[in-house]
Amino acid sequence: MSYQAPIAYARREMPARSPRSVEYDLLAQITRRLRSAWTSRAEDFPGLVRALADNQQLWSTLASDVALPGNTLPAVLRARLFYLYEFTVQHSRAVLENRASVEVLADINTAVMRGLRGEGGAT
Repeated sequence: MSYQAPIAYARREMPARSPRSVEYDLLAQITRRLRSAWTSRAEDFPGLVRALADNQQLWSTLASDVALPGNTLPAVLRARLFYLYEFTVQHSRAVLENRASVEVLADINTAVMRGLRGEGGAT
């Protein structure tokens, strides 16, 4: 009789990530893309359009979340985040019309990232 011992490969589990951590990473990724796309807008305008659209999609998702009745964030913070969503939509339009830069959008994202990390300045 031959016995083959099972070889167990321990699967490394990804550490559980908090929603704040996921939001932070998405904001950081999109902010980097916004700045990069702005720098290369003359050579790759469609890249700028995609970066702006992705930023707006993220903010649309955040706005939808803060508008839910069960959202537990303080009402004032929810209102400010919704306002920032509205601002990003308007400012993105101005960027596409070459009347503004992405820097304000990147600054907003960075401020929210600081807030997610507990450093203040989220709004």
